[in-house]
Amino acid sequence: MAEIVCNKGRMWTTTGIIREGKIYSFLEDTLYLVEIGALHLLDEDDKLIPLEDIYKKVAERVGGTCWESFEVYKHLKSLGYIINRHGVCWNVKLSKLVAESVDGDSGSQKLTESGHVDDGSIMDITKLFSTLQIKKVRPVFDVYPPNSKFRKSNPGNPMFVLFISTGKPPTREEIEVLEGQCDSIPLKFCYVEHGRVSFFSFNKVDLPVLP
Repeated sequence: MAEIVCNKGRMWTTTGIIREGKIYSFLEDTLYLVEIGALHLLDEDDKLIPLEDIYKKVAERVGGTCWESFEVYKHLKSLGYIINRHGVCWNVKLSKLVAESVDGDSGSQKLTESGHVDDGSIMDITKLFSTLQIKKVRPVFDVYPPNSKFRKSNPGNPMFVLFISTGKPPTREEIEVLEGQCDSIPLKFCYVEHGRVSFFSFNKVDLPVLP
């Protein structure tokens, strides 16, 4: 993850998570903003990290990110949707009060790479990564509709939970299990091939009962 050390604009009201008053961005957040020229990623010596090095991290699946999930994130983000890692809280208040939004003028950002955090403020995230398993169908993002009044302190329920499928479409039994895990929040599935992102969902169909 990257820690935000200098920020401008309101993009951080819908991007990144807050832990003990600090904003951290996942790798997909960071790469997307670097690609559009809205962010600079610096190493511990305040030297600019080239875009090629960030691509390499994605290729190596650093922090649970992969090319498929980044392509999906990039597609939805460019359409204005608000996106967060599935199951990760936007805002966790521990020992300090956390600002609900970040105001300022638009412009580029400065970040430093966060190799580790000693105070344990994002321990819940690292624990999530340690138990992450890559499966054929897995929940990846909680997706919210575009909303100028969005607050990390009170985001509400996502519009849908997005699953990335890397194999055959899920079976009916698998979908029913996933629906139970998502507390009735709508599910959508996507498939990524050669940079093309396809979305699909399943409607419940009552099958006839044989005599």
